[in-house]
Formats: sequence, C-alpha cells, structure tokens
Amino acid sequence: MISGKGEYLRRLTSGMRIRSVEVGKELDGSTPPSVFIGSWNYPKVFAGPMIAPSHGDTSMLDMPESWIPGGMSTDDIVNFRLNLVRGKQTVGITELDGRLAERLRDIALSDGSVESEAVFVHAPRGTSFNDDHPPHGPSALMESFDVGNCRWDHHLEKSFYDTDLRAADAVRELYDNEVPFSRIQKAFSVGAFGFSRKRKLVPTRWSITACDSALGNQLLEEVRHYPVIEGYRVYEFNSLHNHYSVILLPTAWQFEWMEAFLHILGREEMLFSDFERNCGKKGYSSVGGCYYSCRFAVLEALARLGRQAGAIVLREAYEGYVPLGVFNVRENVRHALAGPGLQFNSFRVALEHAALGLRLPLARFIRSSTLFEDHLTGRQRTLASYV
Repeated sequence: MISGKGEYLRRLTSGMRIRSVEVGKELDGSTPPSVFIGSWNYPKVFAGPMIAPSHGDTSMLDMPESWIPGGMSTDDIVNFRLNLVRGKQTVGITELDGRLAERLRDIALSDGSVESEAVFVHAPRGTSFNDDHPPHGPSALMESFDVGNCRWDHHLEKSFYDTDLRAADAVRELYDNEVPFSRIQKAFSVGAFGFSRKRKLVPTRWSITACDSALGNQLLEEVRHYPVIEGYRVYEFNSLHNHYSVILLPTAWQFEWMEAFLHILGREEMLFSDFERNCGKKGYSSVGGCYYSCRFAVLEALARLGRQAGAIVLREAYEGYVPLGVFNVRENVRHALAGPGLQFNSFRVALEHAALGLRLPLARFIRSSTLFEDHLTGRQRTLASYV
C-alpha cells in the first residue's frame, strides 16, 4: 500500500536504469552555468558545480524555461541532463568566504557558460531523478575544482552587492527585470541575496520552493486588490506525458492543486492534492514543491490579466512520465495560461469541458477535492449533481 506521493515517486524512480555519461577522474568542460547544493546532513552539505564534458555554450542543459518552447521531449531532456556531472565537497552553509563557495558564486552569477575543470576522488557514477529538481548524471567527491574567467550578469551582481536588500525583495526585483527564474534560483542557492549577516547556502530543492513561494506571495498581495473575473475560464496544455487543466473561478483568491499519476508503474491510479483558502496556507504542502510552482504560475497569469480568481488545477501524468523537477509544473501551467482559454457562464459546463481532456473520470477529482465542494456548496448545489 502506497501511503503518499513521496513514497510513490520513490518507487517510480527506484526502478529507473538510464545510462548517463561516462567520465574519468579528471573532467575538463563547461558548466551551463549550474551548481547543485544538497540537503543531506544540513547544515554541513555537499555542494559543487555541474559540468558537461564539452566546451562552449552549454546553457541549454540548465535552462528549463527554454525546453518546452524548444520542443524538447522527455527523452531529449533526460539525455542531455545526464551529460551533467555533479562534483561535490562538504561545506558549512555559512562558509561563504571559502574557496568553494566563491567558485560556486562565480558560476551562479555568471552571464553565460563557464569553462571548468575538476579532479574527482573516483570516477563519477550514478544518476539522480527527483520531483523537485531536474535530473543529472553521475556524481563524485572532488579533490579540486577551478573555473575560468567569467563575467557576472549585471542584474545579479547588483543584487549581490546590495546587502541591505531582503532576499525576497531581491528575487522580486530580478523577476521584474526579466531575469529567468532558473538564474534567480541558482543565485539564491549560493547565498547571493539578503542582508549580509544572514546570507547562507541554500539546498537546491529548498531554494526552488523558496523562490516560487516568495514570488507567489508577493504577486498575491497585488492580485487581492484586482476585480474578480466574470464567469468561469478553462485553460489546457499537454506536454512531456502530462495534461494540465486550469479552471478559474469567479471568486476571491483560493487555490487547489490536484495531480493524478495514471498507469505509469502498472495499473495504478494515484491522486494527490492540497489546497488553500483565501487566508493562505500554513505549513509545507503535502504534495511538495510542485504546489508552490503551480501557485506562482497561476498568480503570475492573474497579475498579468489584472484580475483576481480562485483556481483549481488538474494534472494527469501518463505512461512515459519521468520526474523532471517542478519546472515541469511551473512551465506547463505558464504555457496553459498563456493561451486564450475558454470562457463559460456555468460551472457545470466548464467542468464538462475540462472532463473531455481527462482520462480519469472527473468524479474522482471532485470526490478528492475541497474547493470543488466548497464552490458547489456555496452555490447551493449538491456534489451528486456533478457525479
């Protein structure tokens, strides 16, 4: 019996045997730029660069925002991500003046790929698949590591030297200056933002959620002041063995994320969900970082429209699905909401349309939902009338 999403994804990834790049104890190549900071043994963590065994512009290997517009398939993404070799050394999260932290900062703030070289304790091996961050290839402890000359991105450099600016405000300022989310998150992870005395390294998976959450919270403060949409809207998008359906409701802000994993390991139909009402969410989501990535993408679209709404987002993952990180959710929901969508005067008709794109009966989502029931009850309808 699978007790939750975390256990289900561990079972899904444990059976993956995908061959990654083979390198020896010495690697001379290019980092996209890319760094990775682990969470194991926090506050002493494994941190280091991710280097491709090739030279020149490798930025595509760690720029998730470009993968869906570039028409990348799951196989494309997995194949080139497994060309990234992770080097690691142990470092304390507050040791920002050490040589390792300085080199990682140079990489994370660089405006382009950086020539790099590493000597490992042994030949790197293995792969990593995770629902929070994109996969990467083999890893090993490093004996030494160095980078070539690099030039910092001027927006990131400005935020780094502003030691009186809160980290959350730095993230928002960079977002407003159209710095890609992935670049902001990497700089956040190497302790490049915030008051000088509070800066520290942040594990990669935590930094992704922190940036999604910070941007979402700030956008929500704006969205709360916008007029509520009229009618119901449905937006849909398919990619990377996923289907997304975003249903906007003519209510004050509320949000529910529901995801179904269908027949990926066998005949299973797993459904996980979490929600918040208008007062917001307390505590970390039971479904992990994808909750915050989706929430940010929805609030970004509402801020762009200058409207407020409730949102219920349905995701189905099908055979062939591979955990690629929460970018998969953020960027797919962004693409869904960038389309024109369809408008309906009736909640029932909006649901009937959304059901056409789903493989799981809509009744399954409704029975597992909190906001569906809230909305239906508020309109003096019974759940049975939609099932």
